Amino acid sequence: MKIVPSLLLLLLILYNILCGVEARKSAGYCAMYDICGARTDGKVLNCPFNVPAVKPDDLFSSKIQSLCPTITGNVCCTETQFDTLRSQVQQAIPFIVGCPACLRNFLNLFCELTCSPDQSLFINVTSTSKIKSNSTVDGIEYYITDAFGEGMYESCKNVKFGSSNSLAVDFLGGGAKNFKEWFAFIGQKAGVNMPGSPYGIKFSPEPPVSSGMKPMNVSSYSCSDDTLGCSCGDCPSAAACSSTAAPPTQKKRSCSIKIGSLEAKCVDFVLAILYIVLVSLFLGGGLLHRIKGKKKSSPPSSEPRGEQSSVKPDTIHAQMLQNTPQRNWAQLSTVQGYLARFYSKYGIWVARHPALVLNVSVFVVLLFCVGLIRFKVETRPDKLWVGSGSRAAEEKRFFDTHLAPFYRIEQLIIATVPKSSHENAPEILTDDNINLLFDIQKKVDGLRANHSGSMVSLTDICMKPLGEDCATQSLLQYFKMKPKNYDDFGGVDHVKYCFEHFTSSESCLSAFKGPLDPTTALGGFSGNSYSEASAFIVTYPVDNAVDNKGNRTEKAVAWEKAFIQLAKDELLPMVKSKGLSLSFSSESSIEEELKRESTADVITIAISYLVMFAYISLTLGDTPRLNSFYITSKVLLGLSGVLLVMLSVLGSVGFFSAIGMKSTLIIMEVIPFLVLAVGVDNMCILVHAVKRQDQELPLERRVSNALMEVGPSITLASLAEILAFAVGAYIKMPAVRVFSMFAALAVLLDFILQVTAFVALIVFDFKRAEDKRVDCFPCIKRPQSSDGDDKGVGQKKPGLLTRYMKEVHAPILSHWAVKILVIAFFFGLAMAGIALATRIEPGLEQQIVLPQDSYLQDYFNNIATYLRIGPPLYFVLKNYNYSSESRQTNQLCSINKCDSNSLMNEIAKASLNPELSYIAKPAASWVDDFLVWLSPEAFGCCRKFTNGTFCPPDDQPPCCPADQGSCGLSEVCKDCTTCFRHADLSSDRPSTIQFKQKLPWFLNALPSADCAKGGHGAYSTSVDLQGYENGIIQASSFRTYHTPLNKQADFVNSMRAAQEFSSKVSRSLKMEIYPYSVFYMFFEQYLDIWKTALINLSIAIAAVFAVCLIITCSFWSSAIILLVIAMIIIDLLGVMAVFHIQLNALSVVNLIMSVGIAVEFCVHITHAFSISSGDRNQRMKEALGGMGASVFSGITLTKLVGVIVLGFSKSEVFVVYYFKMYLALVLLGFLHGLVFLPVFLSMFGPAPRHVEGDKQDHQPSVSSLP
Repeated sequence: MKIVPSLLLLLLILYNILCGVEARKSAGYCAMYDICGARTDGKVLNCPFNVPAVKPDDLFSSKIQSLCPTITGNVCCTETQFDTLRSQVQQAIPFIVGCPACLRNFLNLFCELTCSPDQSLFINVTSTSKIKSNSTVDGIEYYITDAFGEGMYESCKNVKFGSSNSLAVDFLGGGAKNFKEWFAFIGQKAGVNMPGSPYGIKFSPEPPVSSGMKPMNVSSYSCSDDTLGCSCGDCPSAAACSSTAAPPTQKKRSCSIKIGSLEAKCVDFVLAILYIVLVSLFLGGGLLHRIKGKKKSSPPSSEPRGEQSSVKPDTIHAQMLQNTPQRNWAQLSTVQGYLARFYSKYGIWVARHPALVLNVSVFVVLLFCVGLIRFKVETRPDKLWVGSGSRAAEEKRFFDTHLAPFYRIEQLIIATVPKSSHENAPEILTDDNINLLFDIQKKVDGLRANHSGSMVSLTDICMKPLGEDCATQSLLQYFKMKPKNYDDFGGVDHVKYCFEHFTSSESCLSAFKGPLDPTTALGGFSGNSYSEASAFIVTYPVDNAVDNKGNRTEKAVAWEKAFIQLAKDELLPMVKSKGLSLSFSSESSIEEELKRESTADVITIAISYLVMFAYISLTLGDTPRLNSFYITSKVLLGLSGVLLVMLSVLGSVGFFSAIGMKSTLIIMEVIPFLVLAVGVDNMCILVHAVKRQDQELPLERRVSNALMEVGPSITLASLAEILAFAVGAYIKMPAVRVFSMFAALAVLLDFILQVTAFVALIVFDFKRAEDKRVDCFPCIKRPQSSDGDDKGVGQKKPGLLTRYMKEVHAPILSHWAVKILVIAFFFGLAMAGIALATRIEPGLEQQIVLPQDSYLQDYFNNIATYLRIGPPLYFVLKNYNYSSESRQTNQLCSINKCDSNSLMNEIAKASLNPELSYIAKPAASWVDDFLVWLSPEAFGCCRKFTNGTFCPPDDQPPCCPADQGSCGLSEVCKDCTTCFRHADLSSDRPSTIQFKQKLPWFLNALPSADCAKGGHGAYSTSVDLQGYENGIIQASSFRTYHTPLNKQADFVNSMRAAQEFSSKVSRSLKMEIYPYSVFYMFFEQYLDIWKTALINLSIAIAAVFAVCLIITCSFWSSAIILLVIAMIIIDLLGVMAVFHIQLNALSVVNLIMSVGIAVEFCVHITHAFSISSGDRNQRMKEALGGMGASVFSGITLTKLVGVIVLGFSKSEVFVVYYFKMYLALVLLGFLHGLVFLPVFLSMFGPAPRHVEGDKQDHQPSVSSLP
């Protein structure tokens, strides 16, 4: 019965051909029927037969209905044509099966084209070709309504293709932006061995009126259709999706106030108003006080109330400062009194036993130095900047152990060079440049590194996700990494072709059988204009290992070192000879360059120390005189003091090394400078105090009096500094915590050596000078000479600086108008500091940390310039319950029947606002792809043999042998059937048993043209199968990408945004989800760096206040010290903002250190003020006269000369974080300590507790002293 219709049809066809009957355009007629030939690549071509549609048999009709439900009754296709249609759309189905409306529209387009019984009404064959004397269709015109085209495009435009984090229309439509572009892409006639239609298709909306034809107008389905609706991720316009809260479209702006054309931040405006109010009140109060003072007829008696007291408190004898004999002394606090008496007795004892004190103190510290035999330096970034309790560190550990550690990255960037700074860089896609890329690849492939006697190549360590080939991300993958394929495939034209077909064309697939996204291999282009790229980016992913398992990390590091050397010695000259630029990096590059950084500025630091030593030697000695300078100089004393400082640093490092703590580069670079700066202050103050004493007194009495005078303030300053550093031990960041501990102990040891060994050295030095022995050569004694020659040796005549402080500086500050200006200026400076501090950004630019001549400088600059994709971002899910009873599957997926607020849908929504979310693309979802892979519609994916084992797609072995050019229906796999029918699934979801059985199949399935959803490679490390049999997957991840991150603030903000997003989704879905990216562990510190800095600064300042309060027993004095230190720190923050110095571990360390150093600038002046008598102006003058010169010469100038040398450092980190910050600290400390503090004390300083009357009445006898 089947033969008769076929014979009749054949006769009709012969009649039409022989008689030249005009094609009939009417319902029930075909425009093409059957297959009349095939191209050289095997693609079949239809016959241009205008014949009536044919009625299929029942089996064929049911097959057509399964794929094309709109085709009923007669058809215009043979079973062979239908099988061809089925095999061709099979490749597209996995891309869009998750959105039923899109899939149905897409299938209807090709079903109507191939099998519609009314085909002649909307298909017009426009050209034919001869193949073996048979006429075949070579071009057609397909009339189709715009309504269908628009509906089809709208239903598909947002459908995601998970494994590549992109849109399905990018692959099925070449990135079309509307239906006309999509139709144009579909209608292109494919070249030989290229995917696509074997004949050209021109899509037109309306046929000629005279033709009697009408466009195809099958109903299109909306993605929000009730029966064929898609998920919110694939159809955000659906009513159910649009009702959910839309993400904000713009960043939250900080509060600002606009006055006319001037716009200011709210904090700036508030501070300005506050400053105006405070200054107005201050000026008003000052004027009122001034007016009242003038109206008084007589000034109040200035007679100290101490004379009226019958209580005789503890006092310090006037011989402490013999250069101010007229000065009365106020009562010290109880603690200061005890300290003064202790130092009085202690000074005499040290002066009598200097050798014993020196030897014992040095010996004890030397014992600490023994620990240096266990000295080690920590250079691993994760150990320096990541605390043990770090959330990011714990999350990384979970990711590494349950999934897989993030691969190591070795990278080359080859870029064109613009002719001038005003021109764009030329395009890099040329034959010569691609051939150069092949030459570079050949050298990298031939590279061998020696590791423990074995040779390591790239293939030994590279990541191989889909087989034996490395997953190198290079444009050469479009040629399978083989130079001979370059000309065979079509050169640059083939590259441009692959930009649009990199997932769909077999010829564009990489050597490792995966697609290569052009954004990962090119740089310097905008949008999708890959042809305009100005840089090749070559990335070699290398396997990483947890805890160096199998020595894989050591092998990789050995190869990386050889790779960097190859780039320097061979690749760089090759690239430069072609007029291009090359930058490069390896995973271990930063650590290696940081090690080099540690030795880059040894000479600069040494010069800084030498300059400070020279200055110390000069300032400790008397005014140079030609006939006695070699006696009065203090070079040997200064050198001995510097050695004591270095000994205290070594003792601190030795002690902590002995207990197993590693040192850091910050400790090695900063602490010696810090302790020297602090130690020099005490040295100058002690020596100057001894020199101020009456030279007629015995040496032991001068030492005793000097220690009585300055011992309490030195103790106060040192204890405050020690506590200020010690609080840093509670910081979680290891580098800061270790620095604080080392610094606290070093300052403590330095203080102990200062008041023991250095005092003993002072005794020896003064004895040397009095015995007329030559400095540095004490064994040489100058012959006795006349008294005139000895004049000036050991004299206590006030120096120029001291006279300036007494006679010029103090009187100027005493003027009422100057006081007003000083107070107003410094409070204005503090307000400006607060306003500017809000502009400080967290982070640490990598270029600053590295040596200026490092090859990584160019690399990081080029990364910011050329990279068009950010770091991979993983959303990690813990304890996923995939059982049938759980709803978690629908809470995760983004295909049909998934929840509108599922994780994948929320990520897709977030990616629509990349400026806020820093998420560049929807996530690759193994859950989505697994469900699609299982789907009966994806009939080429999940298949099984008759024995129940996995059957791969028809284009994979054993269905298609590897040596077979093209694959058809094979005998091996002809009986394979889909894993499930719709009836086997519950709401298109697998049962617990089905999920458990098929998940390993999916993860081992290779992707191919017949089934692009295979999970092997894309998801091999995305699911932890350990213990999954119980219905719980302990860990799984969903990969997307951050947007390009060019600045430190971008990294910090992207991490914060990802964590906030994960927290919100976790709460909504009641699931444990966290974000992970390889850089999070290092940038976590910046999320709370402000909190860390402010807390520790507050604790440090509070500790200083507590020490001052305990020792001085004066709340007001302690509060003034606290105020000055706080103002110095605030102003330093303002300077950081002006110089764009970021807030990070280095600057936090510097700020904490600044608290300790700021103490030096204000404690001594405040202490001198508190022990002086008279009115506030007189006491201020006495304090400046007694201590001002020491603070200026011993603290300010000493630090200044050392800091200035750091400005010549080769390392940017030294210039920015040490030179600029230290210089600002010294200048701010000087201004506050010697300008603001004296003025403030003269106006608001504490009143003296008690003033002595006749100092002679209380002078103890010599016999009463030890």
